[in-house]
Amino acid sequence: MPQIIESPSVIEAAGNMPKIIEEYFGRVNTNSDTVSIARMKSPKGWIEPGQKPEFDEYTIVLKGVLQILCESAKIIKVKAGSAVLTKKGEWVKYSTPDEDTEYIAVCLPAFSSDTVNRDIE
Repeated sequence: MPQIIESPSVIEAAGNMPKIIEEYFGRVNTNSDTVSIARMKSPKGWIEPGQKPEFDEYTIVLKGVLQILCESAKIIKVKAGSAVLTKKGEWVKYSTPDEDTEYIAVCLPAFSSDTVNRDIE
């Protein structure tokens, strides 16, 4: 039988300022380690520590621009209506320096603070 998710769990985000993470599926809201699906609402100027996660992350930008700094020092800007896949084991650093941004993130397997492997800053 289909499972209705009435509302997401709001999770505290890493970074230099508050960002809203609304997890619909994942370790917190549905006790699932298979996949996590969350809506992110990130303010202008937000930046999080670099990370080298043990999961693939599929991201669809709904509004604004998500900026990704790669290990090669290349900066990728993902605009609204576009998507990006970051593979497990790739070092990346996410930010929204230019404007408020909203996006959907899908992590396989599910996001975990134990497997995101954030840089110590």
